[in-house]
Amino acid sequence: MDAERLILTGRRALADSRVALDIVAEAWQAQMLAQAIGSHLALSGPPELRGEARGLSEIGSRGGAGPNHPARALRLTEIANVRGALLSLGALLGEVGIALVGVACATDEEGLYWQCIEAIDAADEAGDRVRVMLRRLAVREHARPPDPADSAAGSA
Repeated sequence: MDAERLILTGRRALADSRVALDIVAEAWQAQMLAQAIGSHLALSGPPELRGEARGLSEIGSRGGAGPNHPARALRLTEIANVRGALLSLGALLGEVGIALVGVACATDEEGLYWQCIEAIDAADEAGDRVRVMLRRLAVREHARPPDPADSAAGSA
């Protein structure tokens, strides 16, 4: 399944989560998806993204295990639109961070609190990697010479 579809599924599931454990489970899903996307881009993405993609994969692996929730990321088969997937992943990671802050603030359970704090930190670091990759893509696009076909189409 394409990365953008998986990310959209995750965003919907996070938005529908109403209890702390569901939110934490969706945070885990997002981290595993970040890891999978990072791994995929490290192997077959644009060369200028591969180092940051490896870092994203490593950060994503810190998410912890959710044995009762099979990883949605296992269904990742392609990243058809790298920029679109990274934009969507960045949005998901931001939403995860906000949701986890809510859980951390509302819980009286110390273990859950610290789990949320660690997951917030991981989501923030993953988001930083995503932003660096998006900047590198923008530089690559800006540096690319104009396509002569675009000029011919504009004058027709």
